[in-house]
Amino acid sequence: MDTSASNRRLRVLLTAIGNNTLIPQPDFQRRLVWTNKDKVEFIKTVLEGYPFPEIYIAAGKVDPKTGEGAEVLVDGQQRITTLYQYFKASPDIRLGDNIPAYSQLEEEKQIEFLEYKVVVRDMGNMPLDDIKEVFKRINSTSYGLNAMELHNSRFGGEFKQFAEEISKTELFERGRLFTANDIKRMNDVKYCLGLMITVMSTYFNRDKELEEYLEKYNEEFSEKHRLNKEMGDVLNFIDRLNFDSSSRAFKKADFYTLFVEIHRALIKDKIDIDASELRKLLDCFYNRVDDIATGKGSDDKEAHEYYNSALQASNDRSSRITRGNAIYKLVLQAKS
Repeated sequence: MDTSASNRRLRVLLTAIGNNTLIPQPDFQRRLVWTNKDKVEFIKTVLEGYPFPEIYIAAGKVDPKTGEGAEVLVDGQQRITTLYQYFKASPDIRLGDNIPAYSQLEEEKQIEFLEYKVVVRDMGNMPLDDIKEVFKRINSTSYGLNAMELHNSRFGGEFKQFAEEISKTELFERGRLFTANDIKRMNDVKYCLGLMITVMSTYFNRDKELEEYLEKYNEEFSEKHRLNKEMGDVLNFIDRLNFDSSSRAFKKADFYTLFVEIHRALIKDKIDIDASELRKLLDCFYNRVDDIATGKGSDDKEAHEYYNSALQASNDRSSRITRGNAIYKLVLQAKS
């Protein structure tokens, strides 16, 4: 694969976007996810003359009759689009008092901006499938990246930051809910995102809603304070149940269900729950479920259904609902 790197003046790239000879978002590119703060900080980088990593460009479609053609931006979409938005005074950027608008720059500074040299790696007339493969590899620092690590590389906004804060809850550590590898691979953050999204909406299938919510609340998460209080109240209540770390309550699928159903009762349905009574009911039920695992209680249909929903396809929506119905029934019985 033969590629070459050279410098292009920023004005050449901006002009090319303006006349559609440089396509900043081919169909395989991801959507823009930078926060406004990200954009402003990046513009500062350029205005102050600091370099940024090379961008990748490839040849696009060419009209053989006219000789006219276009290039596609394989990697660097967010960077170049942000600079174009700044140049064109787009409402998609709120500069505030952080930096002056392009139109407010002195002419000398405007020229410096336009003459800024961007390192461009030209991939030439490469087949589309090869371009997509290059894009995938550029945006994966390791073939072993899991979904949450890829989300982390794309989203740095308030919603993800809040999930990171929740993941550090002391109760999780005491209950040994997450392994060291879970934490290393950001599965603890993904788990907390799932809790947050579920109590904000309803049970969903696997990780289907994660990217939508990460993008929706990447810029601003106005519900943070309300959700923080709600989740804190639920976590405190579960803490009062005083489960041992070896309890089924601290298995991921079981804790997920317990958290969501207690949130449903305390926050949504405004039910007063007798913690000591609920603990007794849960202990009894969890023992019945554990009996299924050892071959006992084969005629206990309710425990059997719960056990299966926690063991197989535990993150499917139907499994989550099955577990949720069983636990909420116990919560109602513990109503004070």
